[in-house]
Amino acid sequence: MIDAAPPNQYVGARVHPELEQLLILQDRQQKIRQIQTEIKTLPLERAYLESQLAATAAGVESLKQKGREVEVERKKLELDVGTRTESISRLKTQQYQTRKNDEFQAISHEIERYENDIRKLEDQELELMIEADKLKAELEAADKSARATKDSISRQLADLETKSKALETQQAELANEREALASKIDADLLDQFERLFNSKGDAAIVAVEHGVCTGCHMKVTTATAARVKAGKEIVNCEQCGRILYLGAL
Repeated sequence: MIDAAPPNQYVGARVHPELEQLLILQDRQQKIRQIQTEIKTLPLERAYLESQLAATAAGVESLKQKGREVEVERKKLELDVGTRTESISRLKTQQYQTRKNDEFQAISHEIERYENDIRKLEDQELELMIEADKLKAELEAADKSARATKDSISRQLADLETKSKALETQQAELANEREALASKIDADLLDQFERLFNSKGDAAIVAVEHGVCTGCHMKVTTATAARVKAGKEIVNCEQCGRILYLGAL
């Protein structure tokens, strides 16, 4: 629905008819640009959410990998203990079979060395088991947090999709309104408006307030102010070229 009056109601007894239409047209084009800006940010928001999701999953996977590495190391220590236990068993058999005292003593020293190795390896294995339990607890907490994060991000991504469709619908509606308005405006005036709109940061039409152009903030001449107030023609600012309408006196 096209507004019957221009946005930002202004003071003034007489207004040029096409100026009213231009003000409404400017409002629609400003809204279209705002929506286009919002639409451009959506992929960035989506990418940010997806990066959060990936970072969370990577954190969980990192803990799992650490857990696997600890388990591999623990099994290696377990095998080393087994190997030394077998060596001790073999040495004890040799010890029972020998009749030489020096050989018996040498084997005893070898057995003692292996037993010391086993104690050290078992201590290391115990440390790894404690670390594994700690990692397991951390993984459970991280996994729970990751599921919650995934649910939250999934909802946010769904909201973004809904927002995207709503913005596209609004943009299409405003574009249709803009076309309907533009078709009723003189082609030369419309071309002037479009050039100003694109070059002046979305503000092709601005108010004159207290004798000052609110676009460039320069004082207009008394004659220009009088022409704007009369509302019989389209008046441009001598300084910046923007189209003027009467604001506060």
